[in-house]
Amino acid sequence: MLIPVVKELHQANDGVYGVAKMWHAMTRAGWEVGRDQVARLMRFAGISGVVRGRKPRTTVSAKVPDHRPDLVNRNFKVHAPHQLWVADVTYVRTTSGLCYTAFVTDAFSRKIVGWSTRTTMRTDALPLEALEHALLSAKDQALEGLVHHSD
Repeated sequence: MLIPVVKELHQANDGVYGVAKMWHAMTRAGWEVGRDQVARLMRFAGISGVVRGRKPRTTVSAKVPDHRPDLVNRNFKVHAPHQLWVADVTYVRTTSGLCYTAFVTDAFSRKIVGWSTRTTMRTDALPLEALEHALLSAKDQALEGLVHHSD
């Protein structure tokens, strides 16, 4: 009974509403349905919301096998600071485009020891700058035996 209502509301809103907005639209229209039920009804009706933009790839696999050893072996537990630093890249969608941020985190304290923000993901500008920032920040600490783990 509700599938035609969902289709009509979806079309009335230019066919762009996703589950959350459709749930609010259904509530405003006087229908007492849960958000999960709206999701099921939309799936049964074969409609979905519009996804704007694309999800950027922050990791690109190499075309050739990587023969460098994994010094961590997926064991990220350490007993003191500055034994293992873990790096990652993430992004934030802003009104002027994507903004990429690289972090270097100490696995012991989970403290961010270095970071960098750029509008591109070039390796010479983003993750290496974050590592350089971490090394400069830790200039007084002993870094012998430190492992920097990154994909």
